[in-house]
Amino acid sequence: MTYPLFDLTGKRALLTGSRQGIGLSLAAGLGKAGARVILNARNQDRLDQAVADLKAAGIDAVGRSFDVTDQADVAAAVDRIEAELGPIDILVNNAGIQRRAPLEDYPVETWHEITRANLDSVFYVSQAVGRHMIARKRGKIINIASLMSEAARYSIAPYTATKGAVKMFTKGMCTDWARHNIQINAIGPGYFATPLNKALVEDPVFDEWLRKRTPAGRWGQTEELQGAAIFLASAASDFVNGQTIYVDGGVLATL
Repeated sequence: MTYPLFDLTGKRALLTGSRQGIGLSLAAGLGKAGARVILNARNQDRLDQAVADLKAAGIDAVGRSFDVTDQADVAAAVDRIEAELGPIDILVNNAGIQRRAPLEDYPVETWHEITRANLDSVFYVSQAVGRHMIARKRGKIINIASLMSEAARYSIAPYTATKGAVKMFTKGMCTDWARHNIQINAIGPGYFATPLNKALVEDPVFDEWLRKRTPAGRWGQTEELQGAAIFLASAASDFVNGQTIYVDGGVLATL
């Protein structure tokens, strides 16, 4: 039986960018804690498969396809979800992309692509959902930040900029909305074995560096993010606000 403080039974959780990787794993975790999870992606076929996989595991899941980088599409989709499925109690802003290139050669159009996906989407979805949460005087918002909210590596300066902004936007959201009984926090994953990091996982040089650099000595597994998400989505975190919890195997703890 789920400990009451962490019980999400009867709650509805919307997770953006959740057809695979971290988003799908977080959906599984929240679902196992009792929440009805609403998956989001643009590709309907892959979204349907992700929903089917969760249902096969006994999780109450539905899918809603909309573009998180399109403000009008987001607003319409959130209103439809609220009307058709009920109040969104938990929002997880997970959608994001990575585009690597030397900064001096980084295309302007790619800069705009990554800022739309990683930062604008957080604003659009949070604002649309937040208005409903404010009216109800309750809600939980979890932004997915990154180890790169605090540190940087070669060829990903724009990604680092967006994730640093997500960290600070989390603080700003708390400052505006905590008075409405909404808790807004972030999770900062370190290096996890996900489709987004496939090239790094398969690079023996990077893999060796990562294992030496991480005190835990290994890549993270996406299931290891579920506990932090359940905590931040549940009553256990009702007085936790504006914080970023880093789940990184100890990388930020050591030089």
